[in-house]
Amino acid sequence: MTRIAVVDNTKLKDDQIKSHIINICPVNRTGKECIFLNESNKLIIAENLCIGCGICTKPAPDAVHIINLPEELEKEAIHRYSENGFKLYNLPIPIFGKTVGILGVNGIGKSTAIKVLAGILKPNFGKIGKEASYEELIQHFKGTEAQIFFEKLKNNEITLSYKPQQVEAIPNLHKGSVRELLQLTIDNEKEKLKNNNKEYKKPRFTIEEICNKLEISKVLDSTVDKISGGELQRTAIAATVLKNANLYIFDEPTSYLDIKQRMKISQFIKDLADEHTAVIVVEHDLIILDYMTDLVHMMYGKENVYGIVGQPKTTKNGINIYLSGFLKEENIRFRNYPIKFEQHIAEEKEDTSKLLEWTNIKKTLGKFTLNAKNGKLNEERVVGVLGENGIGKTTFVKMLAEVISTDQGEIDANNKELKVAYKSQYVEQNNTPVATVLSDAFERYKNNLIIDLDLEPLMDRTLNELSGGQLQRVAIAATLAKEADIFLLDEPSAYLDVEQRLKISKVIKDMMNIKKRAAIVVDHDLLFIDYLSDELIVFEGIPAELGNVTGPLSMLDGMNLFLKDLDMTFRRDEENHRPRANKINSQMDQKQKQEGKLYYS
Repeated sequence: MTRIAVVDNTKLKDDQIKSHIINICPVNRTGKECIFLNESNKLIIAENLCIGCGICTKPAPDAVHIINLPEELEKEAIHRYSENGFKLYNLPIPIFGKTVGILGVNGIGKSTAIKVLAGILKPNFGKIGKEASYEELIQHFKGTEAQIFFEKLKNNEITLSYKPQQVEAIPNLHKGSVRELLQLTIDNEKEKLKNNNKEYKKPRFTIEEICNKLEISKVLDSTVDKISGGELQRTAIAATVLKNANLYIFDEPTSYLDIKQRMKISQFIKDLADEHTAVIVVEHDLIILDYMTDLVHMMYGKENVYGIVGQPKTTKNGINIYLSGFLKEENIRFRNYPIKFEQHIAEEKEDTSKLLEWTNIKKTLGKFTLNAKNGKLNEERVVGVLGENGIGKTTFVKMLAEVISTDQGEIDANNKELKVAYKSQYVEQNNTPVATVLSDAFERYKNNLIIDLDLEPLMDRTLNELSGGQLQRVAIAATLAKEADIFLLDEPSAYLDVEQRLKISKVIKDMMNIKKRAAIVVDHDLLFIDYLSDELIVFEGIPAELGNVTGPLSMLDGMNLFLKDLDMTFRRDEENHRPRANKINSQMDQKQKQEGKLYYS
């Protein structure tokens, strides 16, 4: 049996706990040195001596992990970051003519796997300090599609272009305009090929063509530190495609994009794949992943401990298996519950007490005007908000939160002072202790917020020590713990993986029922909005010019209104009822449009 011992020494700051772990080890008591401190005072576990008893994990369950892998998974790891560090097993494989997706939770090794494929990270087969050669990789994957891929990579038959996950780092690396960044990408590619005695071939798009396709022509002469997150994302995608590659790798290409942009980008990326070109995508938005990919590799294991790349499956089958939590062929259960979606019945929920009502609201900010005619918010409701970027969603939320005032119209709270808890789109990182931020949540809602959102392991850290996903979960818990009448959450799914998004949905709904209050949730993940919402508010208009607010509406009416502008239709998967986008002009798409049912509830 293969045994993995993983120790996160950044979470082991107390020398007394380290000594205690060493002293309670049964193997150490026999005189052998299974657990010890190295010269840097880091706790080390010798995997070849470990008997897998798990006693050492109890004093520090967040820092020390002992995993016994089943026999069918006994194989050589592709990569390990350090002694007692994260282990990656297997790799996703590009397929020419196909767009291949990678699906899995955060910390399971998705970015590690694609960095190996992109040549950014040299795999070591678990041997720290030793890089594997192409010959070793070819031998390791002998008899598989991966062997062919690494043979082509070795023979320089594959040219890669890679879009990393953190596009927000671009302004720190480039101080010029978008145009200069894209031209620099082309110039660097020419120089690189020249140094390798290779011929430069023009990419399939010019700078002007790619900017028109990705709708960033208006910001071509803006400096990259002045453009929005969505524009920065599309600039990164443009730079990736301006390299004349036959393998494109995109790590989370839709973050910061609104739903309309996500659909356009997913179609653009899907169309890149042809008989000479392969595409690999990591994406947490399941509707987008389903829409843009032909096949998916599912990744499972234990976060920050080990990750296994499963065999490729058709996208529909792969996503459904992932949601089921059970790999039937391998007889492996990687989640102890399935994820299913409720079908929204056409009738509205039973009417509850009104919390808030607005009438003929108008707000002008520079050249932008926002109008919201009439609407009301009732208790025990979660209202999803849909609309493009720059169309006034955040402005509307801020008016309800009284962060900014209205120019005209009324916001009536039944003649009482309304308390509003507001989580902004951008969560600030500073040196405030997490325990301080979550003190109310820990005291009042430990089970509902702290335990359900897995926040206990973060309590001894500060905000600036957290990842984007951890920071998001802390901010959501802190907001929901407040004593308020209305909870306004702006883009709570950002930085979260699929399972975290669905868990957050359940927590928000449960908290509104417990408190008998209401939540308004602005987000661009349509599956996330579908999963958590009782009603919808829809924003229409022209970005940066005019925003018109309609709702709250029933899910059926709201989705039909929203999808009409997108010219898209959605059906339900017959197995788990998740919403799935129909291909434009497909038989199902045409049928639903004829029926006037753009969204099957």
